[in-house]
Amino acid sequence: MLLAITETAATAIRSLTSAQEESEEAGVRIAAREGGEVGTAALEISLAAGPAENDEVVEEHGAHVFLEPRAASYLDDKLLDANIDGQQVRFAVSDQR
Repeated sequence: MLLAITETAATAIRSLTSAQEESEEAGVRIAAREGGEVGTAALEISLAAGPAENDEVVEEHGAHVFLEPRAASYLDDKLLDANIDGQQVRFAVSDQR
């Protein structure tokens, strides 16, 4: 099972990438921080013009998410959601139901 993306998270990703005038292939990249165990606290999210080599690509609701291999294995059965408050976006990861 792959990471699932809610419509709200997809909207946030599309908004962030369009605000940065990135290409249509742009999205967000989720990577595990160097060292330590992989968990939600050890994940970093950033804007990316495209996937890095070896990234897993998830496309849902018109949004692109690029997963670094260690992050991909952790997020395999998770759901990416977002809370949008004005200009602030907070992403959240939970178990898929």
